[in-house]
Amino acid sequence: MTLLYIVIVFFILYSLLIIYYWRTWSSISIFKPTNETTQIKISVIIPARNEENNIRKLLEALDNQSYPKEHTEIIVVDDHSTDSTASIVQQFSFVKLIQLKEDAINSYKKKAIETGIAAATSELIVTTDADCLPSTNWLQTIASFKEEKEAGFIAAPVVINCNSSVLQIFQAMDFMVLQGITGAVVANQKMSMCNGANLAYDRNAFYQVNGFSGIDHIASGDDMLLMHKIVKEYPGKVHYLKSKEAIVSTEPMYTWKSFFTQRIRWASKASVYNDKRILPVLLLVYLINLSFAVLLVAGFWSTQYWLYAAILWVAKTLVELPFFISVSNFFEKQWAVKLFFFFQPLHIFYTIISGLFGQFGKYEWKGRKVS
Repeated sequence: MTLLYIVIVFFILYSLLIIYYWRTWSSISIFKPTNETTQIKISVIIPARNEENNIRKLLEALDNQSYPKEHTEIIVVDDHSTDSTASIVQQFSFVKLIQLKEDAINSYKKKAIETGIAAATSELIVTTDADCLPSTNWLQTIASFKEEKEAGFIAAPVVINCNSSVLQIFQAMDFMVLQGITGAVVANQKMSMCNGANLAYDRNAFYQVNGFSGIDHIASGDDMLLMHKIVKEYPGKVHYLKSKEAIVSTEPMYTWKSFFTQRIRWASKASVYNDKRILPVLLLVYLINLSFAVLLVAGFWSTQYWLYAAILWVAKTLVELPFFISVSNFFEKQWAVKLFFFFQPLHIFYTIISGLFGQFGKYEWKGRKVS
């Protein structure tokens, strides 16, 4: 029975964590931008590698922004694309195209962003990915929020598009939860979490913390690792922008292999997080999910453990459900609530696998082997 008691302790701690996320996320006020034009100049930095299928739609969306064009600079940094990404970008006269000449070891995306920032002329840097689409008022909302909060770093919401396939639905649901957690911990100044598909930060702050220096050997982390550097230098100046106008949508992974590769890439950052507050949380989340596998294996010696695993499945769903409902309401994906219980096993499985393989630190991403 010792195993059962250990699982119960994990579950109690996990429940308290989820309740904290739910209450904090729900308490964040939804920001509504003013219609008044600010004088903030914005440089949008877009690192791109082999994005011929996506880059045109993004640039068209940026051309249709409500924010004044005279205050906006768009920079695409082509990271050694082997397709027609660069030629498509060149069709947009308002875009500054930079093509990387030198390769980087591991930190490809950081090199692209760093190069874009060096060429930027604006005070506020906004980063997004080439497969993303913002709303018309995206930049206006960010600028208004920046002005009102006097923010040095802004983490903003991202949502994954999906069709009716199990893979895409699961990604959309899982990512919404991650976004809810991001909002909760950033708004409460508890951890450094964000997503590079929708970030804004002062150009001066980037250079004040020496940019990616010290983390440039790490393959990923152009978002969270940079965020923590800025948090330490500018306490109280880091904010989460909870606004539907600020949501950026991005494309899902289209195969299970690419999905697991992406999540393993994300998990690989865990051992190098300079915000150590996140490590106990990651460990607790991993252990509660690992408990299912342990209970299932233990069931071969005593079938009562299979019953305990089923009870834990239901209990975990019930604890997480209020938080998930709140997040899905914000992202207007209420249809996902009725699927939440049934997707639990898939979430548990992928958490165990990605968490495990993420520690090996090697994977392939966009045709490159990364370590």
